[in-house]
Amino acid sequence: MSTEAPRTETTAEPIRAIGLMSGTSLDGIDAAWLMTDGERITQLGPSATLRFEDDLRAGLRHLLDLAPTIAADDPFLLATEERLTRDHALAVGLMGQGADVIGFHGQTILHQPEHHRTWQIGDAALLARIARIPVVHDFRAADVAAGGQGAPFAPLFHAAMAENLPKPLLIVNIGGVANITWLGENGEIVACDTGPGNGPLDDLAQKYLGKPYDKDGAFAASGRIYPARLAELMSHPYFAAPAPKSLDRLTFSNLIAQATANLAPADAVATLAEFSATAIAQTPLPAPPLRVLVGGGGRHNATLMRLLRRKFAVPVEPVEAAGWNGDALEAQCFAYLAVRSLRGLPLSLPSTTGVPEPLTGGRLTDP
Repeated sequence: MSTEAPRTETTAEPIRAIGLMSGTSLDGIDAAWLMTDGERITQLGPSATLRFEDDLRAGLRHLLDLAPTIAADDPFLLATEERLTRDHALAVGLMGQGADVIGFHGQTILHQPEHHRTWQIGDAALLARIARIPVVHDFRAADVAAGGQGAPFAPLFHAAMAENLPKPLLIVNIGGVANITWLGENGEIVACDTGPGNGPLDDLAQKYLGKPYDKDGAFAASGRIYPARLAELMSHPYFAAPAPKSLDRLTFSNLIAQATANLAPADAVATLAEFSATAIAQTPLPAPPLRVLVGGGGRHNATLMRLLRRKFAVPVEPVEAAGWNGDALEAQCFAYLAVRSLRGLPLSLPSTTGVPEPLTGGRLTDP
């Protein structure tokens, strides 16, 4: 049975939470364990990644194309959702530790905040029954219903993790879509999606290399960047829009197809890598950061990291340089947000998603 998560503002003891995240890069499920009272993180525990099998990854990628028109009861969607959920249950088991709640993000297959719509598939009731642990899910719906962008949702978690780090600080997440969290000296938090991340790079790697991603950015490094094509990509109206703002994984698909037409495969990938880095670096910030920390799969792409370092006058480092686990970060985030939801604390802010006021969210499903 699903209910709105209980809303209490009283001080709470830390509880054990497992977070699950399957991002728009479609590579697999990250799981992480932590303890938190929903404000401070008191202990970070084990983490693991369960890679998708090739056919499930292909099915999820196909759903991205079908999502604008597919029915919620479509047999292919339901079968894919059940398999996805059972893989999430396996990821919970990889933790090897008990938990009081699971934060289950699900798999985003459509994100259209301009139509007050965001769609994450995943069967919370099935997961709760298999894991025998209460599940908080549907994190983004309340934000979108209130007029927010429904993304990004990691900024409050980033602020908790970076509590003792010098500010201003810029945290960049490069998943299928790239986004940033800017943290100011006086507690300010600003966030938005910046543009494409690994998504289109992975699609081209699959198309040209027959591989799910461009390992170490080696294919991109072998190509030539075409400035005129880059300018065409950067002319998209999204970049002129003020933050907060967010993207669907396929927002730029048609433009990318046009801008990379007739380019050699390596040149197309090189130009798209420059597109991702340029969009990140040109995002307006309240003040220049002292440091840039990069998370998400993109931090493993040596070409992307080299391009970013050229664009910032301050150190650009993987989040591990701050002692964080970049492979676990998003899963840790949804463990943290699950506890915030249970406590009725905000998950999003006007400065992160554009909601009218700090807003909680999430639904609780018991086993």
